[in-house]
Amino acid sequence: MAISLYQASVPVFVRALHNLRHILEKGAAHARQRGVDPDSLLQLRLIDDMLPLSRQVQIACDMAKNGAARLAGQEPMPLADEEATLDQLYARIARTIELVEAVEAGKVDGSEGREIVLKMRSGEMRFNGQDYLLKFVLPNLYFHVTTTYALLRREGAPLGKMDFIAGPDAPA
Repeated sequence: MAISLYQASVPVFVRALHNLRHILEKGAAHARQRGVDPDSLLQLRLIDDMLPLSRQVQIACDMAKNGAARLAGQEPMPLADEEATLDQLYARIARTIELVEAVEAGKVDGSEGREIVLKMRSGEMRFNGQDYLLKFVLPNLYFHVTTTYALLRREGAPLGKMDFIAGPDAPA
């Protein structure tokens, strides 16, 4: 049984974003239980030269949103990176899910060979649609969700592997 590019992308992106929100909510609840302002979590870093938690969430959202759009042959909708509170990050995740879910399966399916060119600071990166999804978007999306998980876990948030994998569907 073959899986379509749409099935391998859009529903996977949406699930990762729901799980990301779940991870953030558990981290926020843990912070509140400790008497810590949950919004202070946005500045967490694993090391000084690494991007903060807020940026990890923004990039995870961008990977999903931009990935779905480019696979559909559309120009990604830019979102300003201005979130300063958890509620604003939750809103960004929700908006990203809306944008991703709006992408039509028929526009993604069959895009395995579509050329996708990314302009990076270091130059252009060229992919076909399948490689773009499998070698760029998915690894980046999961890297930033994993980093968010690790930042909150380091703070003692009671997160486990099932929170990452199953998110809000994780057994209690």
